Amino acid sequence: MPTGPAAAIDTAVYDFGNVLVRWDPYGAFTGHDRAEVERWMTEIDFPAFNHAQDAGRTWDEARAALADRPHLVPFVDAYVAGFAGTLLGPVDGSAELAAELKGLGLRLYGLTNWSAELFHHAETVASAVGLMDDVVVSGRVGLAKPDPRIFAHLARAFDVDPARAVFVDDSPANVAAARDAGFHAVHFTGTAAFRAALRDLGVPVRPA
Repeated sequence: MPTGPAAAIDTAVYDFGNVLVRWDPYGAFTGHDRAEVERWMTEIDFPAFNHAQDAGRTWDEARAALADRPHLVPFVDAYVAGFAGTLLGPVDGSAELAAELKGLGLRLYGLTNWSAELFHHAETVASAVGLMDDVVVSGRVGLAKPDPRIFAHLARAFDVDPARAVFVDDSPANVAAARDAGFHAVHFTGTAAFRAALRDLGVPVRPA
């Protein structure tokens, strides 16, 4: 986080998954054997596979990339079909805090790694998503955190001064990238801890 005298924070930039919206990829596979799903996730290298989707690859392109391993495709289809089940509701306290920040006059933006084709599920699960002034969805812009270019894109698109903005994410790598881009970056471990970090930055939210 930047040190020394800080400009007043006027913007909060939110990651969504496990910051506003609880996400568990296993939730897509209701009725499937957990061990089979885990084998699929290991063979497909799910973190890397999912990151490619977040970075703009379409699901048709993902299926085509598995032409030499067709046995993996049915679980891809099951994941897409069951994606709504991965979203387990709002993170505790998230909507209340986002509404409080909005009431204090802060601008609220989303910066989320999310497949463009599946993003429509987000707002149906967590009302805080609807409080955002706008959102950069990684799959729509073809860039995904922690790529520094996506932070620059957000700053340009919404006229955000990183020195006056707080970015919050549950991924340490994304937090480090945001800090390198000049944002006040907070590693999200829970809403109460985020409230404390905001107060440390001079944002007058209520204590937890």
